[in-house]
Amino acid sequence: MAKKAAKKPARKPNAAFMKPVTPNDKLAAVVGAAPLPRTELTKKLWAYIKKKGLQDKKVKTQINADDALKAIFGGKASVSMFEMTKLVSKNLK
Repeated sequence: MAKKAAKKPARKPNAAFMKPVTPNDKLAAVVGAAPLPRTELTKKLWAYIKKKGLQDKKVKTQINADDALKAIFGGKASVSMFEMTKLVSKNLK
């Protein structure tokens, strides 16, 4: 009989990601005003992007901003998903 692989312990989430952050007014228009962990904030932001069809069809790493996202992105019409996280961080209290 083959031995079963030892079960790895569940990964403990990073405490910094789980600490609630408060979105400013611009970001609250997209994800809501309640304090929430960064992980949830990212999920809500992506849900908004998917719902509005703002992910570029050809270059999947680009996000095309609508009016609400332009306010967060400093007026830019399009940003990469990596730049987006940096810009979102500037909109946290």
